[in-house]
Amino acid sequence: MNKLDLIQKLCTTNGLPKIEATEIVNLFFDQMAGALEKGDRVEIRGLCSFYVKKYEGYTGRNPKTGETVEIKPKKLPFFKCGKGLKERVDN
Repeated sequence: MNKLDLIQKLCTTNGLPKIEATEIVNLFFDQMAGALEKGDRVEIRGLCSFYVKKYEGYTGRNPKTGETVEIKPKKLPFFKCGKGLKERVDN
């Protein structure tokens, strides 16, 4: 399922116009992205949670040339599956 499929499902199950359904889906994803951007954790009970993991900088090596390279500190979003979703998928 992609974003367009989600919008279409929202239209058919709730009788919403496509413009309204698109606004709702965009608002939902924008709020999630905004929370993660601030470093907050996003949790949808029974489904999943998203959080930002911080990595310190380190000295790496270019595998092609063997040259040492300084890797800058970074932050990456992570997804953690909820218990309810695990159970639904495993059945």
